[in-house]
Amino acid sequence: MTAISHCFETLASQSQCAFIPFITAGDPDLETTAEALRILDRNGADMIELGVPYSDPLADGPVIQAAATRALQRGTTLEKVLEMLQTITPSLRSPIILFNYYNPILHRGIERFLAEIAKAGVAGLVVPDLPLEEAAGLLQQASQVGIDVIMLIAPTSSTERIEAIARSSQGFIYLVSVTGVTGMRSQMEGRVLDLLNQIRNFTAKPIGVGFGISQPDQARQVREWGADAVIVGSAFVKRLAEGTPQQGLNAISEFCQSLKAVITTT
Repeated sequence: MTAISHCFETLASQSQCAFIPFITAGDPDLETTAEALRILDRNGADMIELGVPYSDPLADGPVIQAAATRALQRGTTLEKVLEMLQTITPSLRSPIILFNYYNPILHRGIERFLAEIAKAGVAGLVVPDLPLEEAAGLLQQASQVGIDVIMLIAPTSSTERIEAIARSSQGFIYLVSVTGVTGMRSQMEGRVLDLLNQIRNFTAKPIGVGFGISQPDQARQVREWGADAVIVGSAFVKRLAEGTPQQGLNAISEFCQSLKAVITTT
C-alpha cells in the first residue's frame, strides 16, 4: 500500500475527509518553503501538494503563475526543490504530492525522474498537461517505485473519459471543480456534486476536489457533497506571499487550521 492510499484508508476508518493544501516551491524562497511544509504538516494537512515552478504553467491561474515567476527569478530549480525535500520529508507526517509539468519529466526521462523524486521522499505526482492517452508509461513505471500518479478529471470530460481516467488514476482521483485554470472562486459549481456521483459509478477510489476552493464554507460544501479530499491552492499561495516570510507562514498556519476544522466530522 502506498503512503497516499494508507492516508486515505486511515482517514476513512475515522470518517474523516483529507485536507490537501498546495504551495509553490521557492516562493519566496526554498527556506520558507521548507518551513511552510513543516507548518502545514503540524496544522491540519493530511497530504501536501507542492508545485514545482515552471515557465509555461498552462493549468495555473494568475496567483500561482505569479508565484512560479518569482520562484524562477530567484533561481528555483527542480534539483534544488528535491534537495530541499530530501532533507525534510523524513520528519513529515503528511505525504508529499509533487505538481510538475511534463516537459521536465520528458527531458530527464521517466525512469530517472521517478528515481530522483522517490529518493526525495515524494509519494505522489500530478502532471496537469499529460493526457491519459500518453500516460501509460509514467503510470506503469511510477507504480514500480511506489509513487502514485494522480490523474485529473475536468468538468467537461465525457462519461467514457471519466470512466477511463477513474480506472487509471493512482492513489486518488483529482476532480477539477471548474472549467479553466486554478484560482479563487466566490462559489462552488453545483456540477461538482453531479460529477462526484458520476465518478462513484465507476470506482471506489477516493476523490479529491480542487481548483477554485478558497473559503471555509466552500471546503465544507465539498465535504458535504461527499468528496474524500479537499484541495486548496491559490488561497495558500496568496497568503504565503503577503508581508514578510514570517507573516506569510503565520497566515497559512491559521488558514490551514481553519479549513481542516470545517471539514472534520465531529
